[in-house]
Amino acid sequence: MKSIVVIPTYNEIENIEQIINEVLSKIDGLNILIVDDNSPDGTAAAVKKMMAIDSRIHLIERPGKMGLGTAYCDGFRYALDKGFEAIFEMDADFSHDPNELPNLLKELETNDLVIGSRYIKGVNVINWPLSRLILSYGANMYTRVITGMPLMDATGGFKCFRASKLSEIDLRSVKTNGYGFQIEMNFRMWVNGARIKEIPIIFVDRRSGVSKMNKSIIYEAIFLVWKLKIFKGSFKNKKK
Repeated sequence: MKSIVVIPTYNEIENIEQIINEVLSKIDGLNILIVDDNSPDGTAAAVKKMMAIDSRIHLIERPGKMGLGTAYCDGFRYALDKGFEAIFEMDADFSHDPNELPNLLKELETNDLVIGSRYIKGVNVINWPLSRLILSYGANMYTRVITGMPLMDATGGFKCFRASKLSEIDLRSVKTNGYGFQIEMNFRMWVNGARIKEIPIIFVDRRSGVSKMNKSIIYEAIFLVWKLKIFKGSFKNKKK
């Protein structure tokens, strides 16, 4: 399958060259798209240098820090427009292991969405403080109970979409970010009949740089799940 990995960035100069090289080495013909929110540390400039010698590297430069969800949606639209058949999403900070990319792609042969799950087989998280782990695990339990969505890890950001199914979603109507974005995209796929599979991964906290997590992202997710439950019918695809 013609495949691309979408990675949003903001101040990831410490990781960007290595993550690009690691990702591109895992699957023959794999492409990578960096969606950069005008990082002041020169992340986009580093990507441009690599693009000059490797046509598999793509870049979207945005005017400012506009949020994770809109970055992914911009990246997904780019990938769909370019005719990619499998669209991955992952972080730039090595919390998601590039070695898992072939496993996600393999499972996409018989599914529409494959999620790298931290919780499908126990708790596979390394280097998180207990408070962060409790928050994440509790958020997923809360999401599962309220929405009815049968996922152990609805908030994770390491996954692979079948482009033909993703294209049915009106990405311009997706407004959430952070945890909320991941939950909403999974929910939209689920209510529209997508075949979803979780496979176990080991999540390791970022090697370097600063986490983008904040209270507004948490509050957004808390209220989002009730919106999904109450207005479930409105998330049925109108775009075909």
